[in-house]
Amino acid sequence: MTATDPKLTQKKSAAKAALSHIEDGMILGVGTGSTVNCLIELLPKVRLKGAVASSQVTEDKLKALGIEIYDLNQLGVLDLYIDGADEIDAKGNMIKGGGGALTREKIVAAASNRFICMVDDSKIVNTLGKFPVAIEVLPQARSYVARELVAMGGDPVYREGFVTDYGNVILDTYDLDITDAAKMEFTLNNIVGVVCHGIFASQSADLMLKAGSTGVDTVVF
Repeated sequence: MTATDPKLTQKKSAAKAALSHIEDGMILGVGTGSTVNCLIELLPKVRLKGAVASSQVTEDKLKALGIEIYDLNQLGVLDLYIDGADEIDAKGNMIKGGGGALTREKIVAAASNRFICMVDDSKIVNTLGKFPVAIEVLPQARSYVARELVAMGGDPVYREGFVTDYGNVILDTYDLDITDAAKMEFTLNNIVGVVCHGIFASQSADLMLKAGSTGVDTVVF
């Protein structure tokens, strides 16, 4: 992606819009991914007390800027979590996890009062599911979980050479029926061996900053 790529321009616009939601002295939950990277570059413009990172990659980027990192166990509920999405629908349900940080992302989202999702307009969908659902699985359960996903109509693909921050593996799963995101989230949660997955329905976005060719629209769910 080059500096003149319109999608990069949109990501930067969404990130700039997100700054207005960050208050001085806040401990901010910070997500992972290309749009979040645009936000991280701007964070020196605000006076954060610190941040909770959703991945080791994000933590390293924040530390490089001199931003203090907090362990979520040290804190109560965060005021705000800001992240991107691989897909988002009209209700704020999302697919996340393309970068493999889905479990930490979901934990920080669940521990935050508000979740702002920054996206370019290519991420907006009517029904989730064109993008594969990343499913984090205990290594010894990989084959079992894959068989369960196939029985559900899914097509799981082992993410070769990738290990999550928690030492687990990922099955990127295509062709799941996600017309009811909350129902599919519940079903996947109850497969033995699944640690977490990339459907964010219980932890859906509260607000979306949607960047397009004409600017950034704010959508409240």
